[in-house]
Amino acid sequence: MESLYLLIPFSVGLVFLIGVIFWWSLKSGQMEDLEGPAYRLLMDDDRPSVEQQVKPNTIDEGGDKGGK
Repeated sequence: MESLYLLIPFSVGLVFLIGVIFWWSLKSGQMEDLEGPAYRLLMDDDRPSVEQQVKPNTIDEGGDKGGK
């Protein structure tokens, strides 16, 4: 019986904390787009990203420009 004096306030505090965290997540926009990340994961994108793109060779100023 004495354990209920500890467990009931603890559970009420835990419910209050969970409610505050849930309210914060709603207000900060955490739950606005629930389907978008799942679709982005499944999309087949064969185009290379910016980091993976190969840049064409360019002649720098100190290189051979032909004729000098």
